[in-house]
Amino acid sequence: MATTLSVLVLGAGGIGHAVVTSFDTGIGRVDAFKDMKNRPRAGNGTNILLVGTDGRDKITMAEKVRYRLGGAPCHCTDTIMLVHVSEDRKRASLVSLPRDSYAELPEHTDVTTGKRHGRHPVKLNAAYAEGGPNLTVRTVERMTGVKIDHYLEVDFTSFMRTVDAMGGVQICTARPMHDAYTGLALPAGTHTLDGGRALQYVRSRHVDGASDLGRMQRQQRFVAALIDRATSNGELLHPVRFRTVLDAMAGSVRADRGFGTEEMLTLAKAMRGFTTASSEFTSVPVGAVGVRVKGIGSTVKWDAAGAKRVFDAIRADRPLATRPAKTAPRRKPVEVAPRAVRVQVYNGTRVHGLGARVDAALRATGFRTTGTPFNADRRDTARTVVAYDPLWDRSAMSLAAALPGCELRAVAGQGPVLKVTAGEDYRAVQPVRAETPAPQRQTGGVPAAVTGDQVVCP
Repeated sequence: MATTLSVLVLGAGGIGHAVVTSFDTGIGRVDAFKDMKNRPRAGNGTNILLVGTDGRDKITMAEKVRYRLGGAPCHCTDTIMLVHVSEDRKRASLVSLPRDSYAELPEHTDVTTGKRHGRHPVKLNAAYAEGGPNLTVRTVERMTGVKIDHYLEVDFTSFMRTVDAMGGVQICTARPMHDAYTGLALPAGTHTLDGGRALQYVRSRHVDGASDLGRMQRQQRFVAALIDRATSNGELLHPVRFRTVLDAMAGSVRADRGFGTEEMLTLAKAMRGFTTASSEFTSVPVGAVGVRVKGIGSTVKWDAAGAKRVFDAIRADRPLATRPAKTAPRRKPVEVAPRAVRVQVYNGTRVHGLGARVDAALRATGFRTTGTPFNADRRDTARTVVAYDPLWDRSAMSLAAALPGCELRAVAGQGPVLKVTAGEDYRAVQPVRAETPAPQRQTGGVPAAVTGDQVVCP
């Protein structure tokens, strides 16, 4: 969706309305709202159900082997996101819905077998397999109480080809990521992912112990990075690149019949100036993970009260995230949250007040400093040193990320407090943040959300 709106903004800006119109004819159309009754009352703004399916028919055999895409597709939704565009078109809120969420399907006819089914429990991603886009929309509306205005669907092929056409997307990770199931293998650092590796990144569920919940957070970071790529560097202003991206998207994208070029252009024009800071991301609050239900296996149960607060905010067109100051610097992702790292600062130079400046700067980015810096025994330190106990090596890496160029020095038996000796090379503290924000922390009654500029690479 981020790429679609970005390229349509450019099309409306003069690269070529005819080219955009040709995109409309290339999109597949679905009747996502056929015969729907007793729907939720419409709120302010526009709500789009964005789903990613596991379709892979147009992916080559070599790509299937390289990116671990073998096996038969389940013809279900691999990713489900509810996107709310505010009435003033200045904000987009994205809420991830776990695909293993416990759901109850309404009465329907199975699109594959033609058999009539009564109401029964399933995992949310099975709604697509049994009733396609229409049943998926009906189920999400019943679970959220939010009226869906438009439906947009992409598959593996569209995803890979679009990322490749855009020249890749930049992702930062504070620790190595490995998933034997998808073949993902990323060392810590900054990476520009092509379509295949990007698909591995957003599909991986075995990188850490967070399973699908961690995967949703990576998907959100990727969407933020995609928005950043599409809106920041002007590459899509080049007619050839613009047409290449459109062609890559058109073949494997499907939308509801009412979401045509004119509707997309109207929305895109109204969202001129949209950036990563205009987007916000969260996941539906969950009450329990791994709840086994007879006949459908392990499911995710939503926290009813928390979910209600999120979807009430969507219906009322209220922001989900506390918006940072526009001048706030991008923070480098680290594995251990600064608030979990204890620090004692020493001034290793004869520069008066340097220890106090370093202590204050580290505390401002979240580290638990003592607030009482000391002078070091030696006052001729050229390079800033971070001394740490090897048992707290991950905390040391987070602190070192905030002090670019520092020396890491292991000191066995030092204990949990890390010691920073500021040297003559000290210039400033690099703001850092925990790589994975806690999605369930409450902020003003609504589960915490982050804006896109908080999670993209600095």
